[in-house]
Amino acid sequence: MDRKKASDFDQRALDLYDEYAHGRISRRDFAQKLAMFATAGLTAEALIQSLTPNYAWAQQIGKDDERIKTLKYEYASPKGGGKISGLMAYPSKGAGKYPAVLVIHENRGLNPYIEDVARRLAVAGFLALAPDALSPLGGYPGTDDKGREMQSQRKPDEMLEDFIAGAEALKTHELSTGKVGAVGFCYGGGVVNQLAVRIPDTLVAGVPYYGRQPAVDDVPKIKASLLIQYAELDTRINEGWPAYEEALKKAGVDYQAYTYPKVNHGFHNDSTPRFDEAAAKLSWDRTIEFFKKKLA
Repeated sequence: MDRKKASDFDQRALDLYDEYAHGRISRRDFAQKLAMFATAGLTAEALIQSLTPNYAWAQQIGKDDERIKTLKYEYASPKGGGKISGLMAYPSKGAGKYPAVLVIHENRGLNPYIEDVARRLAVAGFLALAPDALSPLGGYPGTDDKGREMQSQRKPDEMLEDFIAGAEALKTHELSTGKVGAVGFCYGGGVVNQLAVRIPDTLVAGVPYYGRQPAVDDVPKIKASLLIQYAELDTRINEGWPAYEEALKKAGVDYQAYTYPKVNHGFHNDSTPRFDEAAAKLSWDRTIEFFKKKLA
């Protein structure tokens, strides 16, 4: 399949995909509404296929890259799913202890894109752990549609406990310096914000990408430094930002915030047309620089 860009689509079609990807409309409704954008030789189903993830595009760091080591890692989550597994990645050469980063997936489990993000962090010198919140249900099933359905079956509070337990596991891991950061995307961005509230003595630095904001009354609990990344066209998430920013300023939280112009929710995810290469690179460069500074 040829790789398409956001500019190849009517923005309304991209907005519909956002609704579908976040479970607010069914696949049937998505297809019916998308039909208005079908043209001669291009059916609604073909449009769906061109909008959905192609994970071959998302691999920047190969699974056998000699610069890193990877393994399946399991940890206990007694308040959540019981036992959670995920991908751990770290540099193959180094001093033996690394600043640690928890990588939090979207609303469909630990897919290949998020695994690649963990490997990217390892190449940059971090101990990365990408848990799979679908572990209690058998793990990421291989497709995002099924993964989204499975994740909707889990209790949100228990999933949050799974990621809290993951951060605590990283803090005490033998390869960790004890300095823990977290980066998350979409659902995972919202989880980063929640971790900053819930475990202020563990989380040192957080990078929420287009994530749902915490309750403003909880913001004074935050001790972590935050690098907050938004997309200009992501009006659904952005409407919560003014109140969040006001609360961050009032509480004296150390934060930086960037809104990347003319890009969509999911712009960092290089498996879909919403990916924007320039914004993804700039935001990721900022993320790595931020973690190196705050977790040093």
